[in-house]
Amino acid sequence: MIEFQPSTALQRLPEQFFAQLVQRAQTMIDAGHDVINLGQGNPDLPSPQRIVNALQAAAPNPLYHKYSPFRGHTFLKEAVAHFYLREYGVELNPETEVAVLPGSKTGLVELSQCLLNPGDLALLPDPGYPDYLSGIALAHAHAAAMPLLAENQFLPDFTAIANEKLNKAKLMFLNYPNNPTAAVATAEFFADTVAVAKKHQICVCHDFAYASIGFDGEKARSFLQTKGAKDVGIEMFTLSKAYNMAGWRVGFAVGNASVIEQLNLIQDHMYVSLFGAIQETAAEALLGPQDETHALTAIYQERRDRFISLLNKAGWDVTAPKGTFFCWLKVPRGFSSQAFADYLLEHAHVVVAPGNGFGAYGEGYVRAGLVTPTERLVEAASRINQLHLFAK
Repeated sequence: MIEFQPSTALQRLPEQFFAQLVQRAQTMIDAGHDVINLGQGNPDLPSPQRIVNALQAAAPNPLYHKYSPFRGHTFLKEAVAHFYLREYGVELNPETEVAVLPGSKTGLVELSQCLLNPGDLALLPDPGYPDYLSGIALAHAHAAAMPLLAENQFLPDFTAIANEKLNKAKLMFLNYPNNPTAAVATAEFFADTVAVAKKHQICVCHDFAYASIGFDGEKARSFLQTKGAKDVGIEMFTLSKAYNMAGWRVGFAVGNASVIEQLNLIQDHMYVSLFGAIQETAAEALLGPQDETHALTAIYQERRDRFISLLNKAGWDVTAPKGTFFCWLKVPRGFSSQAFADYLLEHAHVVVAPGNGFGAYGEGYVRAGLVTPTERLVEAASRINQLHLFAK
């Protein structure tokens, strides 16, 4: 058998961080241990029943058994525009400012291939979502880190980025509420972002995956609510988190018409959009009552409050997240991120994601997910407490 070699583009891809986490957890499970996996971000609750019912009703429609329109059904793009107007007061042209995506992860990887040429520079949050790097690698471009530091509320400090990098950069990724730090963005920060992007001609991509998960009564801001935002960038939204539709693979990009056209163009060559019944169901999710989404956020807040409270009682000085379903936890003295994650797995059978997997500035932290039932979070906190790692 001939063993064919992968292209240089594939060889440039970074190692899949989350695949490693899954493998490590599975090894411990195979050894017979009761493992509590807080390392991933896969929602644990089912899609709302009204959404499942909508798919069941739409699936028999013979129209949807044919190829979908390449750029998605108009009714879904109109639903997206209505959703943004209702939720954020942002007006969108459904035909020119909305692109339907097979999940926002796909769009995030495609975007670099749309905008970057070999040798070009993209600015990435560090720590940040690892798959931003994948599209940059496929485009044979380069990445420069924007450190997210606790003293800056985990927001990039644009004044600390060299002018040379800002002038060279063609693309900037942002993500608030933030994975992994669980920080939120302010109106002032987004205004500064628009100003920097305009000055240096940088396209901004705001990854709004955790839009619906803001705590303590605070609603996350859309980047597009900022004056001038559509002049310089786009926002990507997924139904995975807000509606527990991770496996459905449906999202969208909105904003700058030239970038939306490029995303549509690359997808013209890669897909024939999504199954029409899923598009109809996505429209129902966006247009229908949002009670389930609000209830889901309340569940995550209850989990957050129990988990963080128990960790603090154990002597671990941790800060409650402001958004997302993640907790960003500083590791105890004497441990690196990886060493602490390994220690928890070996001695407590609790999986967390080491912060250095999200970038160099993630060192010193681990990420724990709230996508597991409250009783399992309580059990995880109890196991950690029994290790007596923290001063009382």
